[in-house]
Amino acid sequence: MEKNNTPEWEIKDRTYVIKGDNQPPLVSIQAKHNAKRPLLWFDQEKGYNRELRYATNQKSPFVDEQEGYATLGHIYFRNGSLTVPKEKQALQKLLSLYHTKKDSTYTELTPIKDAVEEVDMIELQIEALNLAKSLDIDDLEAVLRVEFGNKVSKMSTKELKRDGLLYARNYPAAFIELANDDNVHLRNIGVKAVENNIIKLSDDNRQFLWSNGRKLFTVPFEENPYSALAAWFKTDDGMEVLKAIEKKIK
Repeated sequence: MEKNNTPEWEIKDRTYVIKGDNQPPLVSIQAKHNAKRPLLWFDQEKGYNRELRYATNQKSPFVDEQEGYATLGHIYFRNGSLTVPKEKQALQKLLSLYHTKKDSTYTELTPIKDAVEEVDMIELQIEALNLAKSLDIDDLEAVLRVEFGNKVSKMSTKELKRDGLLYARNYPAAFIELANDDNVHLRNIGVKAVENNIIKLSDDNRQFLWSNGRKLFTVPFEENPYSALAAWFKTDDGMEVLKAIEKKIK
């Protein structure tokens, strides 16, 4: 028999809505299996597909669990929504757990879950925005360079702050990750050093050189040159070069 109380299942009224912006006044959802339009659910434990059918006088949406004469029902969404009371468990489970159109044609409204997710997102946005406000302009530039490339070098301070706040608001998780990544800051120093002709990157992207042509660092094979340079800046030799570059940039 189908289990009525799985750990995730709660006895309550449920509301379902048609996905998308353009919602016709009446939408019919398939209510039973047939050869031309299969309505099946693969049962992992049993190892085979099980036929589904909505019958108003049955306790289960599975045909193999229905007994006696089945009074077939229809499933209609009016004005984009359908509310199913807790007394209609078979229909709820068909729509919430097993129907092939779930999450493609329609979805279940989950106000508490949605509220929790929205609060989490808002709190993450606040964290990212506060971080964006606290970063100095060089660090903010380093974060934005990952997203916008070398055009950040031509941005004014106000433009950097604006785009930094917008990026933090729209992509808070990515912004926080980048802002806390030491390599992002070090990559930015490398790019600025090349832009200011303090160092040069060879045409084949395999070597960094001082502006006078003296060899500085060889990029390992198949590595991004600026990522490799950022990692090298953390070595003993690289740290001395980093200090020299930072003095010249300032």
